[in-house]
Formats: sequence, C-alpha cells, structure tokens
Amino acid sequence: MSSDDERATQVDRSPSPRADVCVVGAGVAGGLLAHSLATAGLDVVVLEAGPRFEFDSRIERMERALRPDSARSVWDMGGERDAYASSGPKDYDLNHRRVKGVGGTTLHWAGYTPRLHEKDFEMRSRYGLASDWPLGYGDLRSYFAEAETELGVAGGDDNPFSPPREQDHPLPPFPTGPADSRYAEACSDLGITLHSAPQARNSEAYDGRSPCVGYSTCIPVCPSGAKYSGDVHVRKAEEAGARVVDRAPVQSLEHDDAGEVVEAAVYNTPDATELRQEARYFVLAGGGVEIPRLLLSSTSEAYPDGLANSSGLVGNYFMEHPIASVRGTIPKPEGQEPIFWWPLESHQFYDHEEATPGSIKLEFKQGSQAEPTDAIRGFDGLATPFTGDDLSVEGGPEWDGWRLTISALVEMLPRERNRVALDESRTDDHGNPVPNVVLDIGNREVETLERALDIGTRILESMGATDIETTDPENPGYASHHMGTTRMGEDPTESVVNPQLRTHDLDNLFVASSSVFVTAGAMNPTLTIGALSLRLADHIADLD
Repeated sequence: MSSDDERATQVDRSPSPRADVCVVGAGVAGGLLAHSLATAGLDVVVLEAGPRFEFDSRIERMERALRPDSARSVWDMGGERDAYASSGPKDYDLNHRRVKGVGGTTLHWAGYTPRLHEKDFEMRSRYGLASDWPLGYGDLRSYFAEAETELGVAGGDDNPFSPPREQDHPLPPFPTGPADSRYAEACSDLGITLHSAPQARNSEAYDGRSPCVGYSTCIPVCPSGAKYSGDVHVRKAEEAGARVVDRAPVQSLEHDDAGEVVEAAVYNTPDATELRQEARYFVLAGGGVEIPRLLLSSTSEAYPDGLANSSGLVGNYFMEHPIASVRGTIPKPEGQEPIFWWPLESHQFYDHEEATPGSIKLEFKQGSQAEPTDAIRGFDGLATPFTGDDLSVEGGPEWDGWRLTISALVEMLPRERNRVALDESRTDDHGNPVPNVVLDIGNREVETLERALDIGTRILESMGATDIETTDPENPGYASHHMGTTRMGEDPTESVVNPQLRTHDLDNLFVASSSVFVTAGAMNPTLTIGALSLRLADHIADLD
C-alpha cells in the first residue's frame, strides 16, 4: 500500500449525522454551493470521488507535465477507475481534460470566464433552433457578477459585444505583448475588433492568492495558485463548517418507498466499505458525464430506467465545443517571451442574424518554436489535432520565429442522439458500467468551423505568416466542456430539471452543473456553472 493510500484509509469517512445538504462532487460547482450554504448556516457534507491533491505537489506535477512521456497523467487520471467507452461516429477522449479530485477539472482548465450572451438563452425564439432556456440572461445577470467576484476574474470594459454588465470585473485585464500588437494591427486592417479576454487568473494579488507569475503551464497545472480552481471554495466551505470527504465515490442514490425523495447517497471508502449518507437535500455537482452516469446507475422498481429519468432524457443532448484552429509562423518580435495568459479575444462573430453559421469565439494565442513535447503529444494547448509534418518528432520543420495560433470555440446544437449512456460490457474498479460517450457533429457545426478557419487564415495572412495550417472541420478537437445531459425545462417530458434545478421526479434532488444547459453557445461554461450554482444555493437556503 502506498503512503497516499495509507493516509486515505486513516481519514474518517463515516457518514455525517443526518445533514441538511449532501453535495456530490467537489469541483467549482460543489465548492461554491457548499461554501454558500455553509455560510448560510446549513449543515453540509460533500462527497468527492477523487483524492485531495496537496498544493505542494503542484511543482512536481508541473515538472511531470513538461516531460515528453507525461501521457497526460498529471492529475492521476486513468486506469480502471476512469475507464470509459466512445461508440459514436467521433472518437471522444473523455479523460483528456477531466480531473477527479477536490477542485475538479478547474485544476486543469485554461481559466477563461466569459458570460453567455442573451441570444444563447433564446435559440428557439430567435432562430427556430433547439429550445429556449426556461430562464433568461436577466435571471443570471447578478449571479454572473457574483461568480466573477468569487472566482476573481481579470478583464476590461473594452468588449463592445458584451451583454449588459452591472459592474467592472474585480481585477484589471492582463497586459498585451509584442505578438498581441501584431494581431491587433492585422485585425484592424480587416475590420475585426479585439478586446480583453476575461479569465479567472489573478492579474494582481486577490483573495489571499498571488498574482500570476508566468509559469505558462496553466493547462494542466498552476503551481502558484494564481489561477482559480475549485479547491479554493472547498477550503472556504470547510472553514465555514462544511465537511468534505474525499475518495468517497457515490455508487447510487436511494429513494423512499413512494419514489418522491432521495433518502441516501451510497458511497464506498478506499477500503471498500459501503456507507450511506442521509440528508434533507441532495445536489449532484459531478459534471456532465458523471451526473447522468450516477442517475442511470440508480435503478429501482420505481425508476427502472434510472433515477429522475421519467422523461427518458437523462444523458441525452450531450454537447461540446468543437475547436477550429489556424496557425502560422511570423518573425519573432522583439521583447518578452510569450506566456500563457492569452489576453485577447474577439466576440465579433458571436451574435448573428441568420440561423447558420453559429456563434464563434476567437482566441489569439502566442507561441514559440515548436517543442519536442508538443510534437510528441500533437497538442496545441486546446486538444486540437493538426495533421502537418510538425507533429512528427523527426523530420518536422524547424521554424525561425513564433508559431501563432488563432483558435475558435464554435457553437454545437443539442441533439438527442448525442448522449452519455452506460456501457454494460465494461466496468470500473467498483464493478459499475462505464460511461459511453456518443458524439457527432452536424452540417451547421462544420459550416461554423469552416467560417472560423477562414477568419483565422485571413488574419494570419494579413500578418504575413508563413507555413499556415488549419485543423480539419470534419474532425475537430473538443474543449472538454461537457454540457446538456440533464437539461433544464418547464416540461417534465422534455427535460430533467426545472428552472430551480430541481429534478422533476424527486422533490429534494437538485443538479448544479453544465449538464443542465439547454444550449451550449460558444462560450467557456465555467462562469455560467458558477452563476447557476450560486443561484441554486440561494434557492435551497430559502427552502430551509
């Protein structure tokens, strides 16, 4: 038994006395929710499937990430515990970016925190596509602001395409560098407006955390803690009185005889003991894959197709953000070496009059000569596959300059056939069926990707870039944003949760996750997850 495993067995993981709220998952949603509820005086217990990662281990994890043989194992993902299947038309690498542990996937994320736009909530009304959300931008506007304050978002007031705001970002934007000036000149010539990119990374000291010191390894690990991660609010929740139990994967949820309320979350400890945590309210905050997996696994006579699944839609309407990327080489500007904070975006191509193509969010990235590690991984920082010679360790070109990348998140429509199901033929380390991701893109996504690639190519050409290459719009990479699998709605036959994020089927079971998204937009989802979680915390506190 390793020393980590030994320590794990010494932690008290026995159930808390009947708690007010049991939260399943200790990422950004679970952390914000637990902190808010504990501060309001509720007795909160959080069950997290993965371990606690000691902060002091981050330097070693960064060093591991920089080694060519890291195999993306920086946060100990992989093996039987994290087994999955991908049976759809597109092979989907589920474990590429997700993290099981206290802090969740925000330990690994890039840190972008834009707000959804008003049109994202009104896709049916505006374009005749998908469905409208049962709430609007105005319902979340104050919670967006609260989430920005809680996470510590750096950003400017220079975005002319931004939805209405009520206050400035809590931190100033990051400074631009020499390559950014080149981007700005080229975009100005083309009539494209650039602006600061909001991001949960400290541009100055904030909330007891240091300013960014430029390690440039934000994906997959921030050694300084300047980039926000969910463990920040997990710690705050514990200080406010919440109890957080790590390495306590929930196996199923048990309901009462009437099938109206959840009575207990059944979980395992590292020594394979099975325990039951009872509570008055339960909140699932484990992400867009593990939440539907848990519900589908929690079968009973009352719910033979899975808990909260009377609609038959648990796991369906899975959405992602396909990525289009263009990169090319420019002569190396004088001045600073590039670092990871990528201060510029453009939302100019986000709001649109016609239904197709969809929304595009452009991101402008700095980079230097290709490193062997990037070549071995075939990795440009956003999981976007390139097919050029530069991905070969031997024989690839050597560039005398900077490789710049313009990436775009594009909008994916919700489709019932895209889903997270159970693969009964494979099991995890507890004998449970593994999640099976079924994913494909449609013509609208391909057309939107093609438009993004055209815009990016024109910008790089205007900069005089050489060796320009693009990703394949028919086979894009994905941002590891898992959305839509327990969608929100008023109609119990067309959705899984109501506008208060309570499941239609069970009175005391709620979901705090991007899994409740009705549409995906083309914005990184974390700030919206935070806003929804804070809104849900207020709702549960009012119930008490």
